[in-house]
Amino acid sequence: MVTAAIILAEAAVLYDGLTAVQTQSYGAAARGGATRADVIISEAPINYPMVVQPNVLVCLTQEAYHKYAPIIRPGGLLISDSRYVNTERRVDAIQKQLPLYDTVMQQLGTPLAFNICMLGAVLGFTHLVTLPSVQKVLTARVPQRFLEMNAKALDLGLALVRNPGA
Repeated sequence: MVTAAIILAEAAVLYDGLTAVQTQSYGAAARGGATRADVIISEAPINYPMVVQPNVLVCLTQEAYHKYAPIIRPGGLLISDSRYVNTERRVDAIQKQLPLYDTVMQQLGTPLAFNICMLGAVLGFTHLVTLPSVQKVLTARVPQRFLEMNAKALDLGLALVRNPGA
């Protein structure tokens, strides 16, 4: 999650001419707890660098869903992984569940690019930054031996949004 958040923020700032702030907290993540990575993207200056009520929230584990779903902004978008998260009805949020992990495992055979697949889904739903900007950051940030796998994972996430039944 943290790597995907960094890639998103860098794409916004370096290539799309936006302002962005990225923060993360690990809590007890070293022992299996929820990791939180926040990104604020704006066309205007950012006056407060912390996310209080996100417009978009991604939860890849049940623990993250229970801990962070209550803070989503009314009308916001909550994206979760259908393998690891059982959602509850939230009338004030749009919820989208995708088989992110299962798709990555079926298509790539490894969970290493699970986070980048999720980033592709976020881009597909939100268009926060442009695809070429994310691709440039991936090329600069991901080791060459993992670049093709991550590019495929990004495309898989986008495809899950464009063709949810495929």
